[in-house]
Amino acid sequence: MILATGARARNIPAIGAVSDGDKIWTYRDALAPKAMPKSLVVIGSGAIGIEFASFYRALGAEVTVVEAVDRIMPVEDAEVSKAAQKAFEKRGITFRIGAKVTRIDKTRDGVSVAVEVGGKAEALTAEKCIVAVGIVPNTDGMGVEALGLVLDRGHVKNTKYGETNVPGLYAIGDVAGAPWLAHKASHEGIHCVEHIAGFKTANVHSPIPGCTYANPQVASVGYTEAGAKEAGFEVKAGRFPFKVNGKAVAAGETEGFVKTVFDAKTGALIGAHMIGHEVTEMIQGFVTAITLEATEEDLFNTVYAHPTMSEAMHEAALDAFGRVLHI
Repeated sequence: MILATGARARNIPAIGAVSDGDKIWTYRDALAPKAMPKSLVVIGSGAIGIEFASFYRALGAEVTVVEAVDRIMPVEDAEVSKAAQKAFEKRGITFRIGAKVTRIDKTRDGVSVAVEVGGKAEALTAEKCIVAVGIVPNTDGMGVEALGLVLDRGHVKNTKYGETNVPGLYAIGDVAGAPWLAHKASHEGIHCVEHIAGFKTANVHSPIPGCTYANPQVASVGYTEAGAKEAGFEVKAGRFPFKVNGKAVAAGETEGFVKTVFDAKTGALIGAHMIGHEVTEMIQGFVTAITLEATEEDLFNTVYAHPTMSEAMHEAALDAFGRVLHI
């Protein structure tokens, strides 16, 4: 048996952050609104919060994003987060960073969101509020506790093949934990079924890319620079801006950059981070490289077509070792 019950949007009843499908939304409500709101407060600046903030702002809504930590998109590399906030602010999105939401109240005209920023209280008003503060795994009410199934904060603990501690029971996708992404769930499902069927699959687990479909797009895989240092790596990082990439200039899409993170001792690529036009397509090149255990020499000697946006990937790898060509 394979448990694939997924997850649902998290509500926070203590502060009134509970979806009613009318004035307080989760991502499901935001996907199918009855009417276009003129103003929005988005709580949470992860991928879902930022995607909806960008989308509704593009349609003309006044959007304010509230984030509890000291930068937006906190799972991304710090340089990408900084560039993303600047880009979104340029498009008219307002941010409250390091802000604690203390209460959400419905009003006659919409919602009032009480926040504390730097010890100062503020009330944000809007027609709608999107609560994008994570998910809750769908394991409650299923009787899994009676099986002795091991859970971690509601998520099912499993092996790389989806096996749980209960013989014959597997778990895949969102119910089995982060990252909560469709492509991760799909890959896990295939890998799990092949294992059950007896296929001798390779002992390789490809790194999982993260993509944010906003304007500009954000994409990443592997370690951030800070995360690699915390993990004990000696790091070499490279960067290359799209503003000097020929294809980007020709297309009028010069915003953003590519960043690479290498293990300085082995030359292994261990992380890549991008912000800009169609970077959610480009990231796959780095995912493949990490899966195949590529080193800096492999990337240096790879031929990139010209003119393409992906040439910035080559240059970012070169830059990490002081060999960048076109800057």
